Amino acid sequence: MFWFTQGLCFLPAFLVTWSSSTFIVSYIIAIYRHDVDIIFPYISDTGANPPESCIFGLMTFISACAGTATIYARYKLVEKLIADTRVVSPCLNKTALAFGMSSCLGMCVVATFQETTVTVVHDIGALVFFVPGISYITLQSVISYYVYPFGASLGVCRVRLGIATLAILAFFPTVICAGFVKQTTLHRDEGDKDYPFHVASAVCEWTVAFSFICFFLTYIEDFKLFTLRVTTEYDE
Repeated sequence: MFWFTQGLCFLPAFLVTWSSSTFIVSYIIAIYRHDVDIIFPYISDTGANPPESCIFGLMTFISACAGTATIYARYKLVEKLIADTRVVSPCLNKTALAFGMSSCLGMCVVATFQETTVTVVHDIGALVFFVPGISYITLQSVISYYVYPFGASLGVCRVRLGIATLAILAFFPTVICAGFVKQTTLHRDEGDKDYPFHVASAVCEWTVAFSFICFFLTYIEDFKLFTLRVTTEYDE
């Protein structure tokens, strides 16, 4: 039996692979077409112009769908652990689910409204993606400790907490430094006064995004242990 056929581990595996490909493919195309600078463009910059904007939008939407499925599956797993052990508050699990779904919605907004076309809506979508996303992985890190040893190993719990901490620390420079960036063009010059702020903000943005990806990577072992079934009932 192949490892990705065990339980539902194909969900986080696909999410991690596809999301990584989304960022990398759009970046490579944008670089090839000279639409962005090689050194530290914003993620959204790599999907601002066609044809990479079309590819970025489609792949990001698929990532959001995969994220929704993975987050819901994780919710059901924790719900089962709660029913068996009662070590976690159901309210905490539902709150994490709400944050996760909100983050996926923000991802869809980012994919639909390009940065250079509808900037305000795009920026709102980015905040809806990042803030609930960080809240989600933080709550899941807490939940992981609560359900230990029934869920992940202690080592995985620590890794999740480390990733969540990194995402939190990287998020603040992303937003704060972006506030000092005045130039809105896709190509930057090292002589610009706001260039250091742009670099710091972009690096931290990529850090937060790949923190999410690495966090879902830790789900793979957990998802090998369970499956979900849909039942159909007729109403009498």
